[in-house]
Amino acid sequence: MTDTQQTKIQVRNLSKVFGNDTKKALELRDEGLSRAQILEKTGQTLGLSNINFDVKEGELLVIMGLSGSGKSTLIRCLNRLIEPTSGDIVIEGENIPQLSEKALLQCRRRHFSMVFQNFALFPHRTVQMNAEYGLEIRGIDKAERAKKASDSLKQVGLEGWEDAYPNQLSGGMQQRVGLARALANDASVLLMDEAFSALDPLIRRDMQQELIELQHRTQKTTIFITHDLDEALHIGDRIILLRDGEIVQIGTPEEILTRPADEYVARFTEGVDKSRVVSAQRAMRPVRSTARFDEGPRTALRKMAENQLDSIYVVDRERKLLGIVDADKADEAAKAGLDSIESLIDPDFPYVGPDEPLASLYAMFSGKSHPIAVLDDNKRLLGVIVKGAVLEQLAQAGNA
Repeated sequence: MTDTQQTKIQVRNLSKVFGNDTKKALELRDEGLSRAQILEKTGQTLGLSNINFDVKEGELLVIMGLSGSGKSTLIRCLNRLIEPTSGDIVIEGENIPQLSEKALLQCRRRHFSMVFQNFALFPHRTVQMNAEYGLEIRGIDKAERAKKASDSLKQVGLEGWEDAYPNQLSGGMQQRVGLARALANDASVLLMDEAFSALDPLIRRDMQQELIELQHRTQKTTIFITHDLDEALHIGDRIILLRDGEIVQIGTPEEILTRPADEYVARFTEGVDKSRVVSAQRAMRPVRSTARFDEGPRTALRKMAENQLDSIYVVDRERKLLGIVDADKADEAAKAGLDSIESLIDPDFPYVGPDEPLASLYAMFSGKSHPIAVLDDNKRLLGVIVKGAVLEQLAQAGNA
């Protein structure tokens, strides 16, 4: 996810009171009373209180919290399966709480597909027929819905299972059918409410990885509800952490772990292996010097000497990394009278992206003295990582 992504959904001052005296409950809330105090005084349950956040186009946003935190209420308010008490939910210019029933139905069909914890498959329908169901009730032509359902089944790895029935599938495969059905509807937002909670741990991990890859391929905006912190950290571009119907913190997995908003968040994340979430970018250091591929060996040697390096990274004119040159080879080339280091470049060098978890970095050194290069998507050199910096960050992650 990048800062330049457009906003898909805006949620502003969203509140939900369960009860018949919502006005009184909100008045007491505004006076500073807690959820428990409001319940005691009025019998009203404050399910959500002044929720504000944006959902970016194409991001995988995780909403998480313990039981009773309001996460399932929140996702159901987004498409008005639960009526909000107050606030705005704007998607592409439409304010969902203000829509008529007819306009709401059209908005749901256009924008929202939902995947639940229970697979909700029809046992008497084949995999293909289950995947087509949402399109069928929308009145989509038989040939068109068959193609869309077939394409969505292929996306989730169920090609060849079209004629099977749900009782012939494993739990993970059944959930894939539910996911395919949601994808076939081609809505712009995928809502997933504890979608993997009923699965065995190994199957659940496989489905998490499948979702990450699917989201990367399709760039579909996805909102995922979970009570599992490890799951949230593994799949989320950003995480919203709820407590008692209020947002405690919004941030990337790394921000949640390394900069908790308060003591509650810090306690919530205790025991998490932070090295699997904290990224290479935290251990990255500026590049002291680089050489151009068309420079001579003496110039490369001078740069290495000035910066106390025994090797130097070589880049092209656009700063894309080509490889590395050792001081010994550059010295030999200078003595041999070569006027360019291009033939000395070793293209076999360790590199990672800025989001690579720290846990995978230490083993990459494997006896080599070269630092690890950190590259962007265009193979441009962003910085380098030395072994000591990894050890330092791993120690901090362990003690955080």
